[in-house]
Amino acid sequence: MTEWKTDRLVNICEQIADCPHSTPNWTNSGSIVLRSHNIRNGRLDLSSPSYTDENTFEQRSRRARLREGDLVITREAPMGEVCLVPPRLKCCLGQRMVMLRPNPAKCDSRFLLYSIQSPVVQHEILVNEGTGSTVSNLRIPLLESLPIPLPPLPEQKRIAHILGTLDDKIELNRRMNATLEAMARALFRSWFVDFDPVRAKLDGRKPEGIDPETAALFPSEFQDSPLGTIPKGWQIKPVGAVVECVGGSTPSTKEPKYWEGGKHHWTTPKDLSSLQSPLLIDTDRKITDAGVSAISSGLLPAGTLLLSSRAPVGYLAIATMPVAINQGFIALKCNGSASNYFMLNWCQENMAEIESRATGTTFAEISKSNFRPIPVVLPPKPLITHFSATVTSLFALILANLYESRCLVKLRDLQLGHLFRRAI
Repeated sequence: MTEWKTDRLVNICEQIADCPHSTPNWTNSGSIVLRSHNIRNGRLDLSSPSYTDENTFEQRSRRARLREGDLVITREAPMGEVCLVPPRLKCCLGQRMVMLRPNPAKCDSRFLLYSIQSPVVQHEILVNEGTGSTVSNLRIPLLESLPIPLPPLPEQKRIAHILGTLDDKIELNRRMNATLEAMARALFRSWFVDFDPVRAKLDGRKPEGIDPETAALFPSEFQDSPLGTIPKGWQIKPVGAVVECVGGSTPSTKEPKYWEGGKHHWTTPKDLSSLQSPLLIDTDRKITDAGVSAISSGLLPAGTLLLSSRAPVGYLAIATMPVAINQGFIALKCNGSASNYFMLNWCQENMAEIESRATGTTFAEISKSNFRPIPVVLPPKPLITHFSATVTSLFALILANLYESRCLVKLRDLQLGHLFRRAI
């Protein structure tokens, strides 16, 4: 392998353009404005897009009009997250981000993406933490002077291809999981929100997409209820009577006996904030036996559904392993009338109602006492069991993809560290 040189970022870019230091005019549709939460782990995530009008887009594009192959890096909150602009995306910079346009004669765009993510360059970024008056801020002069490890262009392309292949598979798994989750949600909505099989039978039609045995689990008429028309024979119960709702706590972080050498998973809503699928397979922190004993709900069994109750309300995940929780959750132990897959989809469909029951002046929080009375339209248990059995295979595939992606991320990061260590 050839020797690597190091050059300043400004010398290998055709242009480095700061964002307009103003708030865009937000709209419900139009051109996409990239924001800090859209950039995580080297990838652009537009699952929660923000939009502006054409006039604002043009104003924000005066310094630089983003195009395929450009990089966007965050200056603060968080600092140093970076992504590539994909083909055919009309977008502009939001606040606290900078465009990097590599010179193709000197630097491959995807190589620069991985170079900035490498431990070598991230260290250079993080040593500047605290340069802002209130939050960490990567100022333009510091950004321009970042030392970038730079092998010859053919080697850059080979490295980018190797690491890119891993990232492409990780992204494929993410998209597959999004599709699988959407299939489960669509089935839940059809059966338990829109009541499609019941309406078909009432009209004298054969329910679409289900076999006769499944169709037989649905009634052929409706009944009135306090929530409106529901299938005959179905019940309305408060969610607190359907599942057991428990909370958690944080044992004193000043007590080493609760944390040092901990082997039990302990979670906070932060662990759920970056999930791309509603299955929790790991936690940032572990807790000891003594720590578990200090939490009234103890160690919750695998399969428990977790709902973040504050900061913010609404993160959802099924724990795939036993887990203890902090005070930011309502945990739903689904051992009786309804399964965790049923309740996961029920929470997703009823999130607006859940959020409406949150209170608080500093930040919204829903208490267990406000959550438990929310009414659930409850089908007979055989139908819930059949639904859960149907979607179990979908979630098994989601889980397998998550484990594979976790291994691929570790492999990619090892490669990233190994390849760029020679630049030290």
